[in-house]
Order: sequence, then C-alpha cells, then structure tokens
Amino acid sequence: MKPFSPDRFNIAQKRRRLKGTELANLSGVTEITISRISKGKNEPDTSTVEALAKALNYPVAFFYAGEIEILNKDEVSFRSLSRMAALDRDAAIAAGSIGMLLAAWIDERFNLPSADVPDFRESAPEQAAALLRQHWGIGERPISNLLKLLESKGIRIFSLCENTKNVDAFSFWRNDQPFVFLNTFKTAERSCLDAAHEVGHLVLHRHSSMGACKQAETEANQFASAFLMPKADMLAKAPRRPTVDNILKAKKRWRVSAMAMTTRLYSLNRLTEWQYRSACIELSKRGYRTSEPIGIDRESSTVLQMIFQELWKDKITKKEVAADLNIAMDELESLVFGLIGASIDKPSSTAKSQLRSI
Repeated sequence: MKPFSPDRFNIAQKRRRLKGTELANLSGVTEITISRISKGKNEPDTSTVEALAKALNYPVAFFYAGEIEILNKDEVSFRSLSRMAALDRDAAIAAGSIGMLLAAWIDERFNLPSADVPDFRESAPEQAAALLRQHWGIGERPISNLLKLLESKGIRIFSLCENTKNVDAFSFWRNDQPFVFLNTFKTAERSCLDAAHEVGHLVLHRHSSMGACKQAETEANQFASAFLMPKADMLAKAPRRPTVDNILKAKKRWRVSAMAMTTRLYSLNRLTEWQYRSACIELSKRGYRTSEPIGIDRESSTVLQMIFQELWKDKITKKEVAADLNIAMDELESLVFGLIGASIDKPSSTAKSQLRSI
C-alpha cells in the first residue's frame, strides 16, 4: 500500500471548507493531530484515517492513492478574487486538483483534441481576440456554442458547483495543457463570458503569474468582450438606435448578457456616456444586473457528454468511475456539469474518431 498522502488530505479538507476546529469536532480527532497530519509530521493510524474520511465524506482509499498535483493560487486565474473568501478560493483550487485526476483518467482512455491555444502575450486584448478568431478560422461570426469550440481546440473544461456567486471561474496551464473551470451557479450568459474571460488569460498571460492582478483582469475582460462580440460584426449588426428594448432583442445574436452588450456598445462609441448610464440604470431596474430574465440555454461539455454516451454502453456507472479514481461521488458529479448516467471503459474506435472531430 502507498503511504498516507498529506496533500490529498489537505485537498479533501479544503473541498469541504472545514477549518481544523470544525474537522476535529466532526471526526473526534484532536485539532493538533489534524494540524500535524496536514503538515506531514504525523503518519495517522488506520482508525484515525477512517474517522477523518468519514467526517470528510471521502473514501479512505483516496488518502493512499499516491501523489496528486497541487495548484497554488499564483498559477490560477480567478475572476472577482477580491470578493472571494479564502475558504471559497481554496475549495475551488482544490477542485482543480480533482479535475486533473479526472482529466488524466480520461486521457488514458480517449484521444482528445490536442491543445491549440497560441501565445498572444505581446498583443493588446482586442488584437489578441481578433488574432485568435483568425487562428481558429471562425471569422467575425457569432459563436453558437462556445464550450464546444474551446473543447475542439484542446481546452479541458470542467464545472464547479460551489453554490456561491463569489467564485466565477478560473483557468490554468499544466504541462502545456489548458484547463478552465466554470461555476454553474451563474447565468448561462455569464458562464459564456467567464469562459471567454479565461481564454483571455490563457492566451495573454500564459507565462506570467495568474494570481490576483487588476491589469490582467481588465485585459481578460476586454479580450472576452471583443472575442464574443467582434467589432466589425457589432458595428454591422447592432441596432442603430440602441435603446434597452433593442439591446434585449439584439443580444441573442451574440449570446451575451444585456449588460455585457451595453458595455461593448459603449466601448465602440455606439452609446454616449449618458446613454450608457441610462441603459444600465434601466436594465438594473428590469433585473438584468444580477440575472438574465430572458436568457439562453446553458452550454455544457460536449466532450464529456460524448464520452459518457459512448461509455454508457459498457454499463459502468459513475459510482464505479469515482471508485476507480478513489474520489467522493459528489466530487465527480460537480465536475461534469450534472450529466446523468455514466459508463466508462475502453472506448470504441468510433468514439475515438468522434472525439477527434469535435
């Protein structure tokens, strides 16, 4: 048996958002012992691990499953980091480690698209958005399914079920593989904007610290707006009289929120400052600042859906997948956009070719 992993223990504790005192009360293990275990200073006995595993609702096997990749906050991009509590931040980052376990497990069984995400760190955000569209051959047209496009370019996308609006999304590079995690607690439009924002980080800030940086966040916001709403298409198709009602009709073309479209129109000088402020006030009154009353359908992972559909045929359940990964069942559920049913085993050649052509 492999030795007990303090890193895995720390990840499980962070995922459950439990402080040492809280975990001690739940498990009956002293706070001092928990602290020493988390720092690798104590090798816990079987009964202690069982008590901690029960309190954390994790399989005992998880803590003995070998090394696990650890992310630190400086290599992860976050939106709205200033509003995020440390427990929420650490829980989300820990989900990244679980996501990498699942990604590696999938990669052993499927041939997924290779990463095709260029480095545009020398470019301004608007220029980088245009260059990426050119590189991917999508021109100026609206993107009908953003997540499908990103996955076809080799970006691994997973969901977050954090039940808080303070965790939007985050992204990171690991061994030349780009990852994006999206909070499904947000509106569908906000999730699309979050995804585009994270792509901005991936192409603009790949070789710099991804931690809290106001300039980097501003650049990623500008990139996302330009990528989802290209200048030429906006100027050609946006309403000539950008009233609130016209904005609400037109936003469906670009699958963005009313506020995002209003801000883009203002940046392109299609709205005066007075018109922009008036539109924002009116949209807020109608409930569009915090939600999207008339919204789009939520996008999900095309790759995960195809994997599950193909592998369900082998009648291997998600419970068995979680057991194979030695992770808690709810952790698997939280990563896969709530997809139901799941069988995973050796894929057929048909599934492999389908995944290559996404």
